[in-house]
Amino acid sequence: MGMMKEFKEFAVKGNVMDLAVAVIIGAAFGKIVDSVVQDLIMPLVGKVFGGLDFSNYYLPLNNQGTTLALAEAKKAGAVLAYGNFLTILLNFLILAFIIFQMVRLINKLKKAEPAVAPATAEEVLLLREIRDALKK
Repeated sequence: MGMMKEFKEFAVKGNVMDLAVAVIIGAAFGKIVDSVVQDLIMPLVGKVFGGLDFSNYYLPLNNQGTTLALAEAKKAGAVLAYGNFLTILLNFLILAFIIFQMVRLINKLKKAEPAVAPATAEEVLLLREIRDALKK
């Protein structure tokens, strides 16, 4: 029973709960960015490059033609799906840039906080009074 109590104390510590919340929010944010890239950005990029769908770009590795859709080509054999990789790479770059901006903003906010002088301990004040009294 002692191990369960110890686990409960560990699980409800602030850092563990903060980490759990961060992972959940991060996963949800990742889905949002994934949707933005796949549903908004990549169609616009495809339109600029002549209506191309990057998610279906691949190189077949087994002498088949590239006329099949990516899912069908994967069933037929090995493929190098570089279009899907480009989409995921764009997801990563967007996430990394947003996280960088968030960290940068937090660091600016931390620097903007005025430095508060640490309170002098009562013992230190008493020692100073004794020192000053001995000097006289």
